[in-house]
Amino acid sequence: MASVDVVIPCYKYGSVLPTAVRSVLDQPDVDVRVLVIDDASGDGSAEVARALSDVDSRVTVVEHERNKGHIATYNEGLLEWASADYCALLSADDALTPGALRRATRLLDAHPEVGFVYGRPVHWDGSAPLPPARTADRGWTVYNGLSWLRRRFALGDGCITSPEVVVRTALQRELGGYDPELRHTGDIEMWMRFALHADVGYLRGVDQAYYRVHGENMSAAYYASVVADLRQRLAAYSAVIDRANGQLPDKDSLDRQVRRVLARDALRRAGRAFDKGRAEIEPVAELVDFAREAAGAVDDLPEWHTLRLRQRLGARRAKALAPLVLTAPARRIRRHVRELRWQRSGI
Repeated sequence: MASVDVVIPCYKYGSVLPTAVRSVLDQPDVDVRVLVIDDASGDGSAEVARALSDVDSRVTVVEHERNKGHIATYNEGLLEWASADYCALLSADDALTPGALRRATRLLDAHPEVGFVYGRPVHWDGSAPLPPARTADRGWTVYNGLSWLRRRFALGDGCITSPEVVVRTALQRELGGYDPELRHTGDIEMWMRFALHADVGYLRGVDQAYYRVHGENMSAAYYASVVADLRQRLAAYSAVIDRANGQLPDKDSLDRQVRRVLARDALRRAGRAFDKGRAEIEPVAELVDFAREAAGAVDDLPEWHTLRLRQRLGARRAKALAPLVLTAPARRIRRHVRELRWQRSGI
């Protein structure tokens, strides 16, 4: 029977911690241990954790005397405590779906070349009972690690939220944990770093975890700043390239590719601000500055031309023409605007 160590960092989430812990302890056909690390919550969360440990010896509790922050807490559990065949990190406000660890460990047992495995998360508002999840085994896909990594550069998106991942513990210890310099994209960088050294497993058509979405998510305030999000994403990709150590012979082209992808994302977001009538509120100028910093010249990007058209139209007219702007090439939009002018002038 495969063994899995699950680290559950907790900061002021004592009210929802039992759901997370129980979702691990109830996993069938795996030998599990749970480490709850209370990061000096000071609100009774540690007492909740101790109560859970008192009734199940598989639960261990560590209490920080002072707050160390999420990255240090993650790494403490994954690098200093975890010793089972496999390990996972589960936020105290998330949960595993039934059978998630069995499905993941079956793949990892069958494919020793795979470093980590993931499936899909169910986005969940925290209501009870937990919503239905797809748990029927639909098979798996094993991706070549470098191919999976290049796909991430092509899309500029990490594609993983985190609780749906199970990692081979030996690989975790060998390659290290979360980068303290990447406070909000350390997970993206870590998965890509693992893919430099191992293949990647994907569980098809199945939900592996519940990811709670609410106003107190640690990333909620951060992602309110879209420019900061883009900068952190770029920093994660740059860190992977810097650490490739010759394993990515095409790293220069990958760097250029992801920079253009993120620049296009920034310009697209700037354009959407006009479509939503929020050009005076959202950081349009900062998004354009980021695009130029990331990719250099942006004049050849289609998003740049549609943004410039929106700017010429002005916020009010751009919002009115948003459906046309989103679906038509710029020359058709310009023609439509000319027709509107002719109609208004009576020509």
